[in-house]
Amino acid sequence: MTSESQFEPDDQHDEYRHRMSIPLFVVLTLLTCGLFDIYWNYRQMEACNDLLGRDEFQFGMWLLLVVLTCGLYHLYYQYKMGLAIVEIQERRGLRISEGLPIVSVVTTLVGVGIVADCIHQLEINKIVE
Repeated sequence: MTSESQFEPDDQHDEYRHRMSIPLFVVLTLLTCGLFDIYWNYRQMEACNDLLGRDEFQFGMWLLLVVLTCGLYHLYYQYKMGLAIVEIQERRGLRISEGLPIVSVVTTLVGVGIVADCIHQLEINKIVE
């Protein structure tokens, strides 16, 4: 007979789905003139919500507010994403990237938001390893 524990999700294995290839996602973002980055942000929101255990980020609301504010809301979002990653690192007793929220905003402000996405993904990948 099989035990039911075989069918229980393995949290660590389940979290591994949030690990993404940064070089691949950068290439796809560049090839699609930035459109793939919208999907990448969606995946990062999903990862942080899962790792935090709460609905901190809502993709539809983010997209609507980014459009309505001509992109300004994205700066706030980058700051919040950095804070969320730091919170996850703290909870898990990992090395904390203290400057992450500010670095996220500054890189986005100077026009290289993809760098912030890469840094966020790098930190998420470290968390789920």
